[in-house]
Amino acid sequence: MEQLIGQLVGGAIGGTGGGKVVKGSDMGSLGNMFAGAVGGVGGGQLLSGLLGAGGAAAGGMDLGALAANLVGGGVAGLVVQVVVGMIIKKIKG
Repeated sequence: MEQLIGQLVGGAIGGTGGGKVVKGSDMGSLGNMFAGAVGGVGGGQLLSGLLGAGGAAAGGMDLGALAANLVGGGVAGLVVQVVVGMIIKKIKG
């Protein structure tokens, strides 16, 4: 569960940042956050499956895995937000 929350939060932050950094992809705060969160979960799940990221160790929280989920979700969220934002801007004209 912590893995999913980390990916959601990281993706939302990455999506928000992506909308502000890349001017042609901004969809508003809520749109950026939503696209980033979806991308963060999808990309984070893909990344953790490829790299085999672990979960809780010995009943405690694994801070390294949490940080990896935040960063992986953030990067994936940023990428998805920028791509979706540019496509939507292109469609709208």
